[in-house]
Amino acid sequence: SYPYHCQCHGAKDWCIITPMLTIKCAACKRKLWKYEKIGQGKVLRCYKDRIARFYDAQIEDGQAVCACGKRIGVDEGDHIKMIASAFTYSGTKRNG
Repeated sequence: SYPYHCQCHGAKDWCIITPMLTIKCAACKRKLWKYEKIGQGKVLRCYKDRIARFYDAQIEDGQAVCACGKRIGVDEGDHIKMIASAFTYSGTKRNG
């Protein structure tokens, strides 16, 4: 899986390449979402405006839940407070 998300802005000769993480369910290994992580710290929360794409995750009753039923985090409004043991990730963090 390619760890970058391409954001084209209509120009044919350039693109901005943004480092992205792929967040996956620890239980079933499904892809949950693509996330732009800024800084080298732990993934403690995922800000919704930095989630580029949802895959097999939903927000239900204030919880971020995988399609397998595993609870991944708690919806806190502008971000999802992550449950550390519920997910894994791969990809590249952006230095902040």
